[in-house]
Amino acid sequence: MTRYPLILLKTFAWIACLAPFTWLAWAAVMNNLGPDPTATIAFTTGRTTLRLLAITLAISPLRRLLPRLGWLIRFRRLLGLFAFFYATLHMLTYVGLYAGFDVGLMISDIAKRRYITMGMAAWLLLLPLAATSTQWSIRKLGGKRWSRLHMLIYPAIVCGVIHFWWQMKPGVLTPLGITVIVAVILLARLVLAWAQRRKALAAAAGDARNDGRRQSKGNSIRATG
Repeated sequence: MTRYPLILLKTFAWIACLAPFTWLAWAAVMNNLGPDPTATIAFTTGRTTLRLLAITLAISPLRRLLPRLGWLIRFRRLLGLFAFFYATLHMLTYVGLYAGFDVGLMISDIAKRRYITMGMAAWLLLLPLAATSTQWSIRKLGGKRWSRLHMLIYPAIVCGVIHFWWQMKPGVLTPLGITVIVAVILLARLVLAWAQRRKALAAAAGDARNDGRRQSKGNSIRATG
């Protein structure tokens, strides 16, 4: 993809990623966050976090299935950082608006309320990913170690989905949509990774057979000579 279409797409990506925050800010100014403003902020920031994480995880399978979409990799870091941004807003909504910065209350909640425990776990898993999102971090850690570290996105999104379910009242199926999407993406990544590994093993086996044939042919030539 050429430079100018990429700049245009990145501009649209920034606008789309900032849209939920802009809406919240505007609704807060206009006093239009509904009967429970804190719940509206928490729900919007949490839902946006999961959506952005899901889109981030979907990039690699899409690139493998449709190689012409290889340019999507240039958006993965942006989407991941925005996911952490909304996750942090979601966490601060609890810390500031629900707990009132009361450390004792937060410790008690984390110990007693499992959905808060799971939410904190998800945020803590995302923290090192955001902290090491720079090119300097990749060079410092090395590509393999950096890739292994960033596999924390998998337990992070799983914890996020569980956090979503556990705060719902019985019978409420609001998290079902994002749960299905995340499950499909994770399954697609597993299947594609298995297919790629199988292809690599088949190629290695083929190379080994070819080497064996060449060696056998060489031995035959030397023997007849």
